[in-house]
Amino acid sequence: MPGHPASNGRGALAGLAAFAVFASHDVVVKILGARFEPFQIVFFSVLFGFPIVTVMLMRDRTDGNLRPKHPYWSALRTAMAVITGLCVFYAFSTLPLAETYAILFSMPLLITMLAIPVLGEKVGWRRGLAVIVGLIGVIVVLQPGDTELTLGHLAAVIGAATGATAAVIVRKIGQDERAAVLLLYPMVANFVVMACFLPFVYKPVQLTELGGFGLMALLSFGGTLLQIAAYRLGSAVIVAPMQYSQIIWATLFGVLLFDEIPNMNTAIGAVIIIASGLYIVFREDRKSGSGTPVLRSRSRFGVPMGAPRVSVMQRLSQRRRTPRGEGAAAPLSPPAE
Repeated sequence: MPGHPASNGRGALAGLAAFAVFASHDVVVKILGARFEPFQIVFFSVLFGFPIVTVMLMRDRTDGNLRPKHPYWSALRTAMAVITGLCVFYAFSTLPLAETYAILFSMPLLITMLAIPVLGEKVGWRRGLAVIVGLIGVIVVLQPGDTELTLGHLAAVIGAATGATAAVIVRKIGQDERAAVLLLYPMVANFVVMACFLPFVYKPVQLTELGGFGLMALLSFGGTLLQIAAYRLGSAVIVAPMQYSQIIWATLFGVLLFDEIPNMNTAIGAVIIIASGLYIVFREDRKSGSGTPVLRSRSRFGVPMGAPRVSVMQRLSQRRRTPRGEGAAAPLSPPAE
């Protein structure tokens, strides 16, 4: 059971494997981003993801329709999903990998802040101070005034903000909405919006590049399955910090594949942001139920919203194991440890 030392060890290993796969996904995004606009990358990413998600939904035994019970919140989340996908893919395409991750790692800080007005949760002065320190780390990475800020930096900041907003909205409406609604609306919106822009930015796709788009979908799905396994095996407080291992992969891939060497400001800022995020995670572990927005937002920080979210995929797998007619809908995620 989660919480046992041996189980936590396996959960941590599964988490490390998941985020290594996700980092490989982001390398493919960066490679494709050298030739294609983010509109085209997101379009094909969602297109190749549809067959996988369709198989998952075909096995969902939940009765109901696809009308959201919270249409306004669902519409806002869908809009945030589209913006997040575009911004994150653009940031990975134009910025060094380590720098992009450092900025996206601010999502737990933003989730903590947004949980106050959206979820009505209380954040003590310690976590509030951690948020402020973490945001100072973002400023250290961006170096305003010392370096020229680009659209890539702006995209990373916006992607972190919209991704955090979408995550908090899922926490607000997740237990009322069907998993299919949470999964399909952002994917369909991404597909339709990107298709509208595609004629203006489309570039012919070679066979190897088409394979790259397919590889993105497989890596995203495989990483999601590994992350689900990690949360089933280990406690959230053990698994959640594993995503910071992506900075190691980002540095390694950046040096080996893209001749990117993180500068001192990126390294210092990343340490500040990660330390603040870890403090928030461990501080939340001392609580239970409400008041733990980061631990209960189990999807990868900064995940492009065309990809299946871990929490939603967990619900679909739980539905398949529940006989028809037994009890109420499964919660968005298991109770916080």
